[in-house]
Amino acid sequence: MARKVAAGVLAATMLGAVCTQAARAEEKVVTAVMNSGLRTLDPIVTTAHIVRDHAYMIYDVLVAQDDTFTARPQMADWTISPDGLVYTFTLRDGLMFHDGAPVTAGDAVASLERWGQRDSGGQLIFDVTVSLEARDDRTIVWTLKEPYAPLIDTLAKQSAIPPFIMPARVAATPADQAITDFIGSGPFRFVESEYQPGVRVSYEKFDGYVPRPEPASWMAGGKVVHVDKVTWVTMPDALTSINALLAGEVDYVEQIPVDLLPLVQGHDAVAVEVRDTLGFQAIGRMNFLYPPFNDVKIRKAAMMALSQQDIMGTLIGDPAYYRICGAIFGCGMPLEDEAGAKTLITGGDIEGAKKLLAESGYDGTPVVLMQPTNIPMIAAQPIVAAQALREAGFTVDMQAMDWQTLVARRASRAKPSEGGWNLFFTNWSVPEIGTPLINPMLNGRGEDAWFGWPTDETLEALRKDYIAAKTVEEQKAIAHKIQAHAMDVVNYIPLGQLLSPQGRSSKLVNMIPAPVPVFWGMDKLE
Repeated sequence: MARKVAAGVLAATMLGAVCTQAARAEEKVVTAVMNSGLRTLDPIVTTAHIVRDHAYMIYDVLVAQDDTFTARPQMADWTISPDGLVYTFTLRDGLMFHDGAPVTAGDAVASLERWGQRDSGGQLIFDVTVSLEARDDRTIVWTLKEPYAPLIDTLAKQSAIPPFIMPARVAATPADQAITDFIGSGPFRFVESEYQPGVRVSYEKFDGYVPRPEPASWMAGGKVVHVDKVTWVTMPDALTSINALLAGEVDYVEQIPVDLLPLVQGHDAVAVEVRDTLGFQAIGRMNFLYPPFNDVKIRKAAMMALSQQDIMGTLIGDPAYYRICGAIFGCGMPLEDEAGAKTLITGGDIEGAKKLLAESGYDGTPVVLMQPTNIPMIAAQPIVAAQALREAGFTVDMQAMDWQTLVARRASRAKPSEGGWNLFFTNWSVPEIGTPLINPMLNGRGEDAWFGWPTDETLEALRKDYIAAKTVEEQKAIAHKIQAHAMDVVNYIPLGQLLSPQGRSSKLVNMIPAPVPVFWGMDKLE
């Protein structure tokens, strides 16, 4: 009898193991190599794209932008009072956090208030806010002291920084401190036990998520998840990730350097495509707090030394994948204008830069230039720029580091000689820079501005004029003034537009073409 019982237990155990293995074999897991490793988990304290991408996995937003740049209801519908002063949002049914708690209006209010302290557009809204309150568990009432027509579009923007909704207890974290609780209400759940900072992060389908009924379009519509799990892995270099894609070890590589495209083109098992046809704008940003770039003449000399063609040619190579463009709001966008960018788009002017630098009285103060070494999309800019700046007469201290170290360091206001910085380069997706209200660099609020912290009352006045404009023509006229002013004070340096090819397994289908890589909507075939 004992032998029979033991045999029965053993058989049951083996059957359970077989069932578990079968379930795992049937589980749909997408393995992706993203643009960077993930080390920061708070999408409000940084504008890094990898953190934004992480946030879209686990959080949701009240309203979202579709592929026509139109704001659509996402977590909430809204009404606007006839005088434009009261916005009422009503949360839809079925919203639930990953810990089982319902999403309430109080959670949304706390999240919006925290977001409004950090985001450029959010700051402008709160400038004219009388009150933001939860009328009941499903109703949010936002009352203004004067009309703010772009409010909905600002809430709906897809990037830098979206107003992600968190539990109120999490949103109570000071806006300059990173959160430590990662409960969201989005279509995926963060698997904290599998998180290895900078190395690996996993997300599981959240069965409690109720998608909207509309088709998915960019960040709007029904976020229907067809896979069980998504894992992001970090690989040491682009060639390694390409080989892993070809071998079927990963399903998706977000960025494939253009010069490596021949390695994957023509393979039936891999699809190569440009997910976002608007692409990215490469930019350089200076620190306005410390010498030498607290002097506008020296900033102008630095910009004069740079050539978009040199940078794009080195970074991309193939002209089919880049565009010379001096517009701070992006070429191909409604507010496109290239005033003030002549030297940038015509090859630079080293001799003119030398002359201007001499006139400025530059004393040889080193330019601490942060150089990320592990992201191909931003690896070439600092190298080319450093050479041009040296030719113009600058002393350049180029310091190599990985991208996540740069992301952390650029938030430091320490002196460059004490762990701070003078200059770094990055890329923005074009839709996130398209207006004066969402472009993160165009903020002149000093310590409340984006990294670099310029104080610019003229810029702030022009942004208010843009808000008050009554017609599209008036908006364009003011945007052109902002373009000219931003280039005159060198708020930042636009360095051209580029397209970023991605690679995916042919088994990965129905991926939504959007500026942000999203993992709802897609499916993985057997």
